[in-house]
Amino acid sequence: MSRCSTSPALYDEMKTLRISYLYRNNYLKLGFKTSGIINWVSNGDVTSSISISVTNRSINPFITLEYTSNSTPISYNVQLVSIPSNLGKGVIWYFICPATRKRCRKLYLCGGYFYHRTAFRGCMYEKQTYSHNTRWLGRQVDQLFGSDKAYEKIYSKYFKKTYNGRKTMRYKKLLEQQI
Repeated sequence: MSRCSTSPALYDEMKTLRISYLYRNNYLKLGFKTSGIINWVSNGDVTSSISISVTNRSINPFITLEYTSNSTPISYNVQLVSIPSNLGKGVIWYFICPATRKRCRKLYLCGGYFYHRTAFRGCMYEKQTYSHNTRWLGRQVDQLFGSDKAYEKIYSKYFKKTYNGRKTMRYKKLLEQQI
């Protein structure tokens, strides 16, 4: 009898639904009900799509997700919540995970449903699957080419070297990396 696979599902390869995408595409307008289709594309081909409908006119805003997983139609609601920004301008939107009831800004598709990452057992990020030697080698390569990356960041467009006549902390750190 063969063994079960020990390779975990990777968060990096899962389809995700981000609150920032909904905000950028004007799905979160107050007092409106908006709907649309989100497509996931790989190598120019649409791999999957999902129909979404955001109801933001009630006291309890929510998003309705409708899609097909393994030829089974799935439809459910995900609650949305907004909190005031710490800058005093506008609000910050969050999903409320249907499984864990946690506030989150990204939902992952695994097992047919979009949930917060803590709802899944045995899932990992790709970096967690690397051996210690591979991680060590990656750090060595970063040290070799880190000065090139620091140089590119310092001389990139809109990089702030000073603020109020003093060097910024980010600029100081990048200068140390260049040496």
